[in-house]
Amino acid sequence: MAKKDAPPRWDRRMQQRLARGEAAALGELYDRFASLVHGLAHRVLGDERAADGITREVFAHIWENADAYDPKQGPMRSWVATLTHRLAVQRLRATETAALARGGHGTTEELERKVRSASVAARADYIVTSMPAPLRAALELAYFQRRDYRQAAADLGVTEDEARRRLRLGLQLLSTAHDAGPAGAPPEYGGAR
Repeated sequence: MAKKDAPPRWDRRMQQRLARGEAAALGELYDRFASLVHGLAHRVLGDERAADGITREVFAHIWENADAYDPKQGPMRSWVATLTHRLAVQRLRATETAALARGGHGTTEELERKVRSASVAARADYIVTSMPAPLRAALELAYFQRRDYRQAAADLGVTEDEARRRLRLGLQLLSTAHDAGPAGAPPEYGGAR
């Protein structure tokens, strides 16, 4: 059995390949995480072109700073999500601050409220995409298809008790989206700040 603090094998191998400068590794990483990066950036920025730019920045940063990821600090997925969130929030603040400087409407407090709101939404998206498939399926049935736990149990082919358990656990995970501190980032990763 692996040690509890041992990093996942894929994360460790990917970090080593990136550190050696393997372009194929960057392509594999992009294939695996580009939709996560783009989705989080879009959720924070609310702009397709800006999310495209952040996606390019994230993967360029990873390529240029492959050694910044330490598998012992947490999963690569969390590191990539935290990096994405940090860059997207920086872009949002810069864009909004520039608009304020040009005489746009709003205040610094409104900007920070907007950043917090976008951060919580991005964190909730991250939590949903990261949760185990059975929990995500139960939540999707309940919220997008308006199924109660009995209908969800029938659709999933599980007992009603199991459907209730999945919904409860999924909601507990989602409730942490508001508990992320001032910036509301995805689960904290030590090396991404």
